[in-house]
Amino acid sequence: MQNPFLDVGYRVLAAALCFYCGRQVWFGFLERKITSVKSNTGILDWLLDWSTRPVFHRDTAPVRYWMEMTFQTITTVLCLVAVIVGWWQPNS
Repeated sequence: MQNPFLDVGYRVLAAALCFYCGRQVWFGFLERKITSVKSNTGILDWLLDWSTRPVFHRDTAPVRYWMEMTFQTITTVLCLVAVIVGWWQPNS
């Protein structure tokens, strides 16, 4: 039997990540710069200190800018699909 709390938690987490990445992409287009999701120092610094993440500008680093925009756009779309479909498992 499938746990409904797992399905709801999965969808809430996917919706939050979809909203966060979608917002990052939207402001990345408007401001012509995007903050990377990845941190160069480690997972603890990524969770606690948001100022250490690199920022890529469209005019000075166009390749890294578009790589980050593509990565976050794909993440947004995949999380939106996860919110719609949910944690689907076939009944076998």
